[in-house]
Amino acid sequence: MGKAGRPLLKPIDVAATAFCASLYAGFGYLAWLGIVCPVVGIVRFWPVVIIPAVFAYLFGPLVGGLGAAIGIFVSDMLIHGDPLLSLSVGVPANFLGFYTVGYLSRREVRADQAIFMGTLVASGLLLTIGALGAWLPELITPEVELIFVIVCLISFIAVVLALCITPKWKSYHLACTFGLLLGSAVIGVGVWAYSQFFVLPKAVGGGSGLPLWAALVWFIWTFLTEIPFMLVLGPPILEACLRAYPNLVRRGA
Repeated sequence: MGKAGRPLLKPIDVAATAFCASLYAGFGYLAWLGIVCPVVGIVRFWPVVIIPAVFAYLFGPLVGGLGAAIGIFVSDMLIHGDPLLSLSVGVPANFLGFYTVGYLSRREVRADQAIFMGTLVASGLLLTIGALGAWLPELITPEVELIFVIVCLISFIAVVLALCITPKWKSYHLACTFGLLLGSAVIGVGVWAYSQFFVLPKAVGGGSGLPLWAALVWFIWTFLTEIPFMLVLGPPILEACLRAYPNLVRRGA
């Protein structure tokens, strides 16, 4: 229950959560099959993250977080079928990440603050990728590092351009950046920790006892291959939704 005994989720929020979960699970499975998911070389991008991001902005953090958590669990069962892995890694990562998106996107920030933080995050990722290549040359080949750097540069440009070109959405952009950083960190550490006790499903690469540096690679790669879709696709979708239903978002709610 919320304040003064009010329910945390109203009927419209419950319906929105169910709709978000259904879309996320359905399109997530299609993306895994390669039907709606762009693939470049060994890179599989994940554009469906835009679904819970939009719901988190429009209906609030609980709707976005719960919709993403339920949706990823359903799609995980269809993709790799390991409920323990999903409940211990995928579900909390998606809930925390998109709850953060919904929470922070409803807070006002100055444009210069948003641009600075977005640039700082992107620069930090670039330096980390370079450090990985220097520390682990036998594991991170020049070709793989080049792919990482190119994708990071694309993400960097997407973050900075999105913050500069669409200042109206600076809160949303910053919320997506930090929400995805949190969710990606949970995935990176969670998958590594899971592999210390169990064997990962073949659908997600398989293996067990992954080295600690693998957590950092999972974290960086998850963030880099998802943030452009959230920043580029989010504003036009939200603009269309708000034009059709201008009272959807209750600021500060």
